[in-house]
Amino acid sequence: MLGLLPHRRGQASPATTAAATALGLLLLAVSALASPSEGGQRRAGTTLEQRQYAITPERQALLNTIRYAEGTWTQGGEGYRTLYGGGRFGSLDRHPEIVVQKRYRSAAAGAYQFLPATWSEAAERLQLRSFDPHSQDQAALYLVDRRGVLEQLDRLGLTREVMAVLAREWASFPSHQGASAYGQPVKTPDELARFYRDNLASLRG
Repeated sequence: MLGLLPHRRGQASPATTAAATALGLLLLAVSALASPSEGGQRRAGTTLEQRQYAITPERQALLNTIRYAEGTWTQGGEGYRTLYGGGRFGSLDRHPEIVVQKRYRSAAAGAYQFLPATWSEAAERLQLRSFDPHSQDQAALYLVDRRGVLEQLDRLGLTREVMAVLAREWASFPSHQGASAYGQPVKTPDELARFYRDNLASLRG
């Protein structure tokens, strides 16, 4: 029979305290394993604290290729201030939400031509506080990740399969049939693949 140390009424015994501590640690471990990453999805290259995507050469080359396809690449830093149709907006504090009527009617803005609702979702998920270039880059990677092809890009680069999936996000990307999913002007798969390959080589070099 084990001898137990006497203790006062209302005071937990050492054995009880040890058992409670062990149970608490076990619950914490189970909770950590069960808890989803930010937004309920695993974020490749992110942490719960930072809620940010790592920018590898492959991912930067993809971002640049999206900008090339969307027509904001040649504008340099001003591409992050581009409205649909090529106009500019001033403050990068928030999405401008300016509707432009050209061939189509759209409130798309920024280097990746975010629609207001799409931007709001990404900004909420990643806790982005402004529309600055870094935040726009992060939001674009979130959209790629949301489509489920970020890890595939990391492993294989910008394949035709990745392009076809991203065609559902960006109208300038070609579907499997080589056309825009939204009936808009589109870049060819060969043109995007060449731009991505050359840009990646430059980043690595």
